[in-house]
Amino acid sequence: MKAIVQDTYGEPEAVLSLQDVAKPAVNDGEVLVRVHAASVHVGDWMLVKGVPYIARPAYGMPRPKSRIPGTDVAGTVEAVGKDVTELRPGDDVIGWCAGAFAEYACATQDHFVRKPANLTFEQAAAIGVSASTALQLLRDQGRVQAGQKVLINGASGGLGTFAVQIAKAFGAEVTGVCSSKNVDMVRSIGADHVIDYTREDFTRSGQRYDFILDNVANHSLPETRRSLTPTGMLQSNNGTSGGRWFGTLGTVIKSAAASRFARQQLGPSIKFQNRADLHVLTGLIEAGKITPVIDGTYPLSGTPQAIGHVGKGHARGTVVINVNGADHA
Repeated sequence: MKAIVQDTYGEPEAVLSLQDVAKPAVNDGEVLVRVHAASVHVGDWMLVKGVPYIARPAYGMPRPKSRIPGTDVAGTVEAVGKDVTELRPGDDVIGWCAGAFAEYACATQDHFVRKPANLTFEQAAAIGVSASTALQLLRDQGRVQAGQKVLINGASGGLGTFAVQIAKAFGAEVTGVCSSKNVDMVRSIGADHVIDYTREDFTRSGQRYDFILDNVANHSLPETRRSLTPTGMLQSNNGTSGGRWFGTLGTVIKSAAASRFARQQLGPSIKFQNRADLHVLTGLIEAGKITPVIDGTYPLSGTPQAIGHVGKGHARGTVVINVNGADHA
């Protein structure tokens, strides 16, 4: 099969190549999926680059643990192993696995759920890390409820576009912060108010919010917290910034320390993809409350360029790899 292969760390176009590799073997309890589409998130860029350097022992030393990058996937079940009871060949699925940037990928059955019929494979592939993270931050960390005022700083990115829609699904009044070119898009996905950060500083507007999800960290923690109501909470989640050695560790430490002394500051949270949350997300999609926003699509051979684009931090929604005819529902 064709797959994107990585044997060292570096710039995506320098270290990623399209190669012929063996199709994954299906073990007991596993599902082999013919990949139609896979999505790209900032974690893929970080792994390809091997940044921050402090994380390389987790990524793999001296080279990546997995030769084929990518995690978020949508496709059709090709084969199932022994003891797989909930899926069968021919089922259209979404989920996560190691080695998504390939024609076939394999993982245990608890990594997949059936694809919503109202989504294309390209849209379905976008339901992965970004959507799960947004759900967990809003539901579990922020405990967002109907009637609350929520601000999403960085509302036009992969995580931000899901966060806006999920907060609306929870019944919140949502304000999205983004650049001028993305104002109309953020409004179109349900934001009640949109702030163009090139023209207005939300920390100086006088508006107060019950929950702020900060995906950008372009203001200090105290500056951002002053936009909260007395009982409001701030969740910092700027996972795309920081230097090569330590990445966002400095911000993580600051928010962790602040959470011990400032009651409005939530500490860092660890997010895990899980099947239960995939079911929640697909339920919201089938109810018409979430529609993935696609920044653009690339062929499998264009994966290095797609990852490079995401790494620049300017994607509108989610970038998707079209692997095997992902343009059909």
